[in-house]
Amino acid sequence: MLRKLFIVLLLNLIAASAWAGRTCKDEPPKAEVFRKAMAAGHASQQKLDELQPQVALIARVGQDLSDYKLRFSHVGFVWRDPAAGGQWRVMHLLNQCGTTQSDLWREGLGNFFMDDPFAYDALIIVPAPAVQQKLQAWLRTPAAMQALRGERYNMVAYPFSTQYQNSNQWVLEGLAAAMSQDLAIKNRAQAQQWLKLMGYQPTELRINTAKRLGGRMFRANIAFDDHPTDRRMSGKIDTVTVDSVLAFLQAQSRDVRTHVVPAPVVPALQ
Repeated sequence: MLRKLFIVLLLNLIAASAWAGRTCKDEPPKAEVFRKAMAAGHASQQKLDELQPQVALIARVGQDLSDYKLRFSHVGFVWRDPAAGGQWRVMHLLNQCGTTQSDLWREGLGNFFMDDPFAYDALIIVPAPAVQQKLQAWLRTPAAMQALRGERYNMVAYPFSTQYQNSNQWVLEGLAAAMSQDLAIKNRAQAQQWLKLMGYQPTELRINTAKRLGGRMFRANIAFDDHPTDRRMSGKIDTVTVDSVLAFLQAQSRDVRTHVVPAPVVPALQ
């Protein structure tokens, strides 16, 4: 049974990689990373099978953000994709190899954890049923998803500017399109206006001048020039995080449910 499960997950991983496109390193994953990713994907699948949402959000611990008192760093949408025979698939925005470019990726659950994350815990967020229904229709419309994808990636993009976009911001703006009742949101500016009117509060990161200068000079996917000057100069950087997305959902509805999926214990190879 376990061998059969492993083969199914492996085939899903290969199919998802082919759909997603070119990766940064043309080399096979390390065996330990692969096994942990497959186990985390299977654990998340079991929880989703139990919950049976139309659409949920799934977050991972891609990097250590404990300095900012944050746990989960990256979030995407997960749903039973008709194009994949009803299998669970994650749709999320990913940065292309540390550049200013990004693209939308559709992946299996195992592949979602294949980026050698800091930890293999997952967070599943189940929105209100009405929001799930609208998200399901949105996820089946590639043009609508692409309309909310920014042209330039920035890891710490300012939430109320269309100059850049980070991965979590694409999810938040997608939620705006699904949750708006009075306005048919068709672009990023409309999504951000709605989020501001509805009281969305970004996460405030304290980043000193040395870190800001270092990040801007040595990493193409980090910029601060979209942030308000007064806050930037005082080391206050407002950006979209998993925590702020969850807080916004919970503020809008009492029907939001959260489920932490602990990292599975994977026995060492003999």
